[in-house]
Amino acid sequence: MWHDNETTVDYLNFGVVADACTNLLQQADGSPISIGVSGGWGVGKSSLVRMIAERLDIATVPGDNTYVVVTFNPWLYQDFEGARSALLQLVGDEVLRRAASDEAIFKKAKRLLQRINLLRLVQMGGEVAATIATGIPVGAIGRALFKVGSIFGPDEEAKEGGDAKSEKTENDTALLKPAEPVSLPSEIQAFRDALEELLRELKITLVVFVDDLDRCLPKTAISTLESIRLLLFLKRSAFVIAADNEFIRGAVRVHFEGTGITSDIATNYFDKLIQVPLHVPRLGVNEAKGYLALLLLERANKDNEFDSERFKRALAAVPERLRTSWRGDAVTTDFLHSLVDVGDSRMVGLMDLAEGLAPLLTQSSAVNANPRLMKRFLNTVYLRSALAKPQDIELDIRALAKWHLVERCDETLANALAALVTSALDGRVDVLRLAEAAALDGTALPELFKNDFMTREWLQLHPALGETDLRPLLHLSRDTATRDFGADDLTSEGRALRDAFVVVTSANEPLTQAIRSAGSTQARLAMGRAWQIKAPKRTWKRGEDIVMLVESCKVFPELSADASVLLAQAPVSEVGPGIIPTLYEQTWSHSVIDTWEKSSTVATPVKNAIKAKKAR
Repeated sequence: MWHDNETTVDYLNFGVVADACTNLLQQADGSPISIGVSGGWGVGKSSLVRMIAERLDIATVPGDNTYVVVTFNPWLYQDFEGARSALLQLVGDEVLRRAASDEAIFKKAKRLLQRINLLRLVQMGGEVAATIATGIPVGAIGRALFKVGSIFGPDEEAKEGGDAKSEKTENDTALLKPAEPVSLPSEIQAFRDALEELLRELKITLVVFVDDLDRCLPKTAISTLESIRLLLFLKRSAFVIAADNEFIRGAVRVHFEGTGITSDIATNYFDKLIQVPLHVPRLGVNEAKGYLALLLLERANKDNEFDSERFKRALAAVPERLRTSWRGDAVTTDFLHSLVDVGDSRMVGLMDLAEGLAPLLTQSSAVNANPRLMKRFLNTVYLRSALAKPQDIELDIRALAKWHLVERCDETLANALAALVTSALDGRVDVLRLAEAAALDGTALPELFKNDFMTREWLQLHPALGETDLRPLLHLSRDTATRDFGADDLTSEGRALRDAFVVVTSANEPLTQAIRSAGSTQARLAMGRAWQIKAPKRTWKRGEDIVMLVESCKVFPELSADASVLLAQAPVSEVGPGIIPTLYEQTWSHSVIDTWEKSSTVATPVKNAIKAKKAR
């Protein structure tokens, strides 16, 4: 199965975008910069951010400039801690860790953490905020703060004087002093100045990645954006914020509900934080083909069905191809086949599947080439494949994918086809067979089907399902709907005989034994089922077309009436003279043959063959 976690392995040619973003961060050369990575859910924002972080790590020059990447996920802190507090603490902890090797800088870093704690306390509001703001203990919590003196303790520099320092000196070095109000704007500026100084002395560029912002509740999202302002536009700092623009607009509207805020103002709110807007590239058909092909090859590699070296070559070849697709180097059938051994029919089939699925998953509004949705699509297909094996169901991955595609992209059609599947017809849907044939021929589709690109392309996907028993497919798709196909009256002997009738081309002893073993009742059912199954391939010109009728009646003459009814279904204009000699030897067929002889649409050679048999 494919996980939903972000990755640095490039399946989508995002490496080009990651390189460009990394260059922007490097070219800033210590100047503050903020980049907004915009895109909907599941398009690959987190993976793109991970790729940028990986490249920054490589770009680090020890002793000159070290890129320190801090990834903040506000979604993790939702309902547990304020996003603003969590972000400040995360930055403070990272700076403290980086300063550990230098005692003087380490003391400054601890002081920075004290300021962060002060700001976190102010955020708590109530008695705590009032105490800090006025310097006078307010309420029980405020008095508790002053019982321990300075809640943050004396400054590290004050401790250097030893025990000789007076209590007054200790109080003077604390952030919180009795009866002395605190200026919050001054504290915020002091925090910013302290952090900027530490970054310069540590020779690091702090790059904060904010991810999963569009998974948060509006309150958390806005709180995170507000906290970013405390750190924004400091020298040697950078922000990369991954979010869906539409979500941010919605969160801003919720935050300012009742104020009559317009869409433009909601957009400007986010734009003021972002200097460089970067949209995750949308996937076209070429990208979708390459992505699906690599996912399928990855799975085959893990299943030991595809060589690791070939997979590595494919990982390099696909992004390279996509980089030049603008000049016509498309991801073609030949290119996909070149990724695998052309002698391996299974791997070639998987590449054909990727090519067939890509345009449909790109066009479908239910998927819209979303990488995460395409991955989940394949997860469902392979999960059903895994469920098939213990239930003695043998199905090709391509058949599972084709059925799931219509479930996902046209639920109405899927339900309509499923309603036509019954055990009485061995799970085959003739109108689907006709539609698949019409799609290949470019003729009009049956009324059940829409005459659009999506439907026609789906019908042409391999394998054809019109002559397939759909019951196994529907049985495995019970996660989307329950199915009832009715009872199947065939026994195991009857099914075996039906399958024999489908492939038989001439009379033989094993076939006679199979008819006899099944018995008259099962032979009747098997003959009727097989007759329907073979209908699309029946030419009405060869003796093999009527073997099942002739041989069944030889063993069980009581089936003659049933055989005569089935024979009467023949389109008389298509009947050829080749079946007449064998057929005329069966007395039960004479009434049908007499009808053909009188018909004006029967070909002259057929009438001549009938007259010749009668004359003997």
